[in-house]
Amino acid sequence: MPVVRDLRVLLRLRDFRRLLAVRLLSQGADGVYQVALASFVVFSPEKQPSPAAIASAMAVLLLPYSLLGPFAGVLLDRWRRRQVLLHGNLLRAALAVGTALLIAARVPDWLFYVSALSVTGVNRFVLAGLSASLPHVVDGPQRLVMANALSPTAGTLAATAGGGLAFAVRLVSPGGAASDAMVVLVGAVLYLTAALAVLRLPIALLGPELPLPRAQFGLALTGTARGLAAGLRHLARRRPAARALAAVTVMRFCYGALTVTLLMLCRYTWTHSSAAGLALLGLAVGVSGGGFFAAALLTPWAVGRLGRLGWIGACAGAAAVLTPALGLPFRLTPMLIAAFVVGLATQGAKIATDTVIQSSVDDRFRGRVFSIYDVLFNAAFVSAAGVAALMLPHDGRSAALLITVAALYAAVAVAMAREVSRETRPPADGSGCFT
Repeated sequence: MPVVRDLRVLLRLRDFRRLLAVRLLSQGADGVYQVALASFVVFSPEKQPSPAAIASAMAVLLLPYSLLGPFAGVLLDRWRRRQVLLHGNLLRAALAVGTALLIAARVPDWLFYVSALSVTGVNRFVLAGLSASLPHVVDGPQRLVMANALSPTAGTLAATAGGGLAFAVRLVSPGGAASDAMVVLVGAVLYLTAALAVLRLPIALLGPELPLPRAQFGLALTGTARGLAAGLRHLARRRPAARALAAVTVMRFCYGALTVTLLMLCRYTWTHSSAAGLALLGLAVGVSGGGFFAAALLTPWAVGRLGRLGWIGACAGAAAVLTPALGLPFRLTPMLIAAFVVGLATQGAKIATDTVIQSSVDDRFRGRVFSIYDVLFNAAFVSAAGVAALMLPHDGRSAALLITVAALYAAVAVAMAREVSRETRPPADGSGCFT
């Protein structure tokens, strides 16, 4: 199979394997940490969260550190990305230990959120650094689509596996806040291991190729606005990248709305206890992870036949049809199938978008563009949680929300079809035709 052949070629690249190991360990730790947060905020027996409470928690954890995105981009174009990965993982390990201590001490929720915010804030630098570094460890543009199919998807699967590890730790732990604290400590160990894995990469390998002049930290921050504006102007001149980024942002909004719906269904409709709800959510996350894995296998083949924008449109179109068809009964088995479909569509579109950006954006702007990408991703997810809070009843059953999501998916599919048609249309003067 071509996918297997390309995968073997990529895994022969020593530096690609090393960067992939950093991603797997880092995102595996993210999965552990996220399950601990979900358990503490949503599935603790003493808590009875509403959609509005879940949206508020997402806003606290995501929106403030999304503001770090522009700063991350400018600094990633100044700093050695290898050092960002090293120090970012070390800092997250230390902060995760602090979060575990706060959980065990049963401090007020606001103090817990501050600590969790610090961990996830550093995450912006690490994930943007991993994406911006990938072209430096792949031997040529032909392999970039496959690298994007493998690396981020493998990271997502590692996060899913980390979530499974977190569930396993909870099963053998005493329960309550002690269980959540123990899970966070496991995440801290994985963050530390990821930092050690970074040391295997040469310090100058990951770029930027032409680092901006070294400046004091304060001067770097004052130049952020100008750097962000330059990144936006550069992105605006790269029409395919801008269109793909807009499409995947709308799809991320849809994914966020469906995530909150699934949380409420697992917590109140399909189960009668917080423990059973958390276990069912773990199953749904695993099924969605299977969709991510399928996207990794299918996307290189699909991009070869449909093109990158065409594949994004196909993913959106499939989600537009199948999400309401499977979701409107609000039954467990069809909704799990929908989780697989949405996982495949979301990850397939993201792989194609990553490739469009990496292949059409200059390296010296890539950190900034990926940080803009990250900000849009988080803002879309939190906005979706807010909309879901307004539309969802307590049990998570809202036909209006599912139909709205389907309409947004359909709009993306139509927009991508028009963009593909525009790109393939011959020039008006006929110069693009054979005579």
